[in-house]
Amino acid sequence: MGVEWRKRFGGRLVLVTGAGRGIGRATAHAFAAAGSRVICADRDGHAASLSADAARSLGTGGAWADEVDVSDAAGMERFAERVLATHGTVDVLVNNAGIGMSGRFLDTSVEDWRRTLDVNLWGVIHGCRLFGRQMAGRGAGGHIVTVASAAAFQPTRTVPVYATSKAAVLMLSECLRAELGELGIGVSTVCPGFVSTSFTSAMHFAGVPEEEQVRLRERFRHVAGGRVYPPEKVAKAVLRAVARDTPLSVVTAEARVARLVTRFSPRLSRALARVDP
Repeated sequence: MGVEWRKRFGGRLVLVTGAGRGIGRATAHAFAAAGSRVICADRDGHAASLSADAARSLGTGGAWADEVDVSDAAGMERFAERVLATHGTVDVLVNNAGIGMSGRFLDTSVEDWRRTLDVNLWGVIHGCRLFGRQMAGRGAGGHIVTVASAAAFQPTRTVPVYATSKAAVLMLSECLRAELGELGIGVSTVCPGFVSTSFTSAMHFAGVPEEEQVRLRERFRHVAGGRVYPPEKVAKAVLRAVARDTPLSVVTAEARVARLVTRFSPRLSRALARVDP
């Protein structure tokens, strides 16, 4: 990280959810390299600890791990109180934790919807409500980033549950930006397309027998695997969004194309929604 990043983020307290792997891990490490104090939160405590260990070796600000499930409202309440008591008010919150869900709408169960929305939407709501309130109470500003997806603005029949969850957090972020700006709290959304992470290995496919899950995950991984966009580039986009107070950052080529098509050719966007990958 350059001197300008260390000047901007040195000493800042940054909380990253889903920091155990992928984009979350890369983001935690990027902030650490910029001199921030970093809290690596993940429902996988061991993965969070490994991320924190690596973050400490990258910077001088310090890094800590915490195990928390963002979908657990009571658990997030306790986590927010713990962070405040131990480290103080967070300067930057990165809502990154998320899960994948694929399958046609008529194949998805209520449990499929609940599981996905609990993490992808309610996890963001819990983080913004709890840590945003702490930022507002301190009266010194702050920044909230939500990692969404190109699926937030490109309709598709293959991932309706996931796309709905990401569209919801994009709108939530826009609403919060309008409300919290007067308090000096910036809000940004980062929307990547396919990124080289292990995200697809945990993808759940609705209405599919368990023995088929592995095969479909491999197929999905092959489709996404053609992309070599590293999570470290998404992490840099997160830091830029905070530094520039960017409302929406669209990263990866296919995400930018999807955004343009949705805005300027809705008919084409709807046609693409009918195409299976």
